[in-house]
Amino acid sequence: MWRAALRACLTGRSNGSKGIWGSRMHTCTAPAFPAARITAVQAMALWRRHFEDRGVTEPGPSIQHITAHVLGAKTVESLEQQKLTELLSQETTEQIWKLCTRRLSRMPVQYVIKEWDFRDLTLKMRPPVFIPRPETEELVELVLADLQTHQAANGPHTSLEVGCGSGAISLSLMKSLPQLEAVALDQSEAAVALTWENACRLGLQGRLQVHHMDVMQDADSVLGLCSSVSALVSNPPYVFSEDMETLEPEILRFEDHTALDGGEDGLNVIRQILALAPQILSDHGRVYLEVEPRHPPLIQRWVEANVEELRYVGTHHDITSRPRFCILQKEKSNKDQGRDPY
Repeated sequence: MWRAALRACLTGRSNGSKGIWGSRMHTCTAPAFPAARITAVQAMALWRRHFEDRGVTEPGPSIQHITAHVLGAKTVESLEQQKLTELLSQETTEQIWKLCTRRLSRMPVQYVIKEWDFRDLTLKMRPPVFIPRPETEELVELVLADLQTHQAANGPHTSLEVGCGSGAISLSLMKSLPQLEAVALDQSEAAVALTWENACRLGLQGRLQVHHMDVMQDADSVLGLCSSVSALVSNPPYVFSEDMETLEPEILRFEDHTALDGGEDGLNVIRQILALAPQILSDHGRVYLEVEPRHPPLIQRWVEANVEELRYVGTHHDITSRPRFCILQKEKSNKDQGRDPY
């Protein structure tokens, strides 16, 4: 199959196929397969230039990840110099060409190599399940800081993740907190299946429940899943609908739009999560959200006007200094500031 795609790229012919979102994709043109054997260094230089010429984002990291993956390593830096300068076998060269041709179509490198690291985990990846971003690692750190601080005094905790995708958040929390029980849900069957697959690969399936459920459509079912949750965590769809078309081709062509599009103001799913939170959280339990930088003041105002039992605790900035994370806490009312959480 890849050989046919490669031939199409080499000849410049198009089969008129459409991407998974129905938009017509232009056939790429790969560089000619080398007539003589080449080294990994030469292959990387060739493909980096080709990616740059074709406007592929992050050309250097893309070819480095692909080459390292084919050579059985995590990074190019971890490979011995001899491995990079010895002549590649034809089979290895073909594998690099195959994966780079996929990247040339703007398929994200995470899907190309079918795995990605998130904190201390290696997770399987496949389209169209949402790819975890570096910012989400920061969200996990915020949750861990609270749960680790209060676990000794309050015993084991339970977390609920809305929109689990590949399972990155829940599995990372469980890996760091051996006593944590987790419930994860997603409206996508593909995401639910991938989360469970990753949990089984990591040996964490015994403490995890995964459910195919839409928080927007199945509110009663969500409420029936669990109560007295210490942490309700979500990286929900938060892109403003009008901004969807401005996203990179890697996102628009391959990732699940329902995991990205948050509606007119990006808050559709977020409002639903916050409305349900008081019935899900334990006393002084917290909601942790990753959001669009314009959202924190909007969320704070909406909660103060509509959800009496939630108190807006604060906004945290990501590594690029953008307001990215919102933390809210269950209280008796907004007027009752309560005591310290947990």
